[in-house]
Amino acid sequence: MKILALYTASQSRGPVESQPAVQLRAGCGIVGDRHYRRNAKPEEQITLIESEAIATYNREHQQRVEPHTLRRNVLTEGVDLNALEGREFLLGNIRLRGIELCEPCSVVGHLLAGDLTPPQVIKALLGRGGLRCEILSSGVVRVGDNIATHVTETL
Repeated sequence: MKILALYTASQSRGPVESQPAVQLRAGCGIVGDRHYRRNAKPEEQITLIESEAIATYNREHQQRVEPHTLRRNVLTEGVDLNALEGREFLLGNIRLRGIELCEPCSVVGHLLAGDLTPPQVIKALLGRGGLRCEILSSGVVRVGDNIATHVTETL
């Protein structure tokens, strides 16, 4: 279970940029990202998506959607993000809490539309759109860092 890629966008609907590392601030978000602010809503601080979900979507719909297109911050491998809703876990050494599933919206529907209509895209990604999380501790995460889903009470 690890981080495959990190992405930020400095402005809403602006270009998404790949990052080798990002700084997370508890209660604020990712430094330099469009959602970063003091006392940010927990569900707006950071988003994760499974590489396996994107691969499944591509295989089922004969597409080549690149992970950054979905506008999530963290691309994961080997972790069931849906199972982390309501739970604490570690992204590298940073504590997060899964807040809610990050279901696809009309923006993603329109971005991926082609052979599928926007509503078909949204339906195809339901339950596979990732996880919205609250950042509980501050620090840096890097591509290649591990993800630990069994966090003990002593953290």
